[in-house]
Amino acid sequence: MKVALCVLLSFVFIACSNTWTGIKQDSSNAGQWTKEKINSGARYIEEKTR
Repeated sequence: MKVALCVLLSFVFIACSNTWTGIKQDSSNAGQWTKEKINSGARYIEEKTR
């Protein structure tokens, strides 16, 4: 019983750790993605208003 509980807890810890790493990576990428989209939109408007 203790072995099964240890295995289950280990699985939960690893899964949560991987999820948290993914969340942090996606959050940092979101800032860069937003900057690129804003710059792309500004370039589009600049081209259309010439």
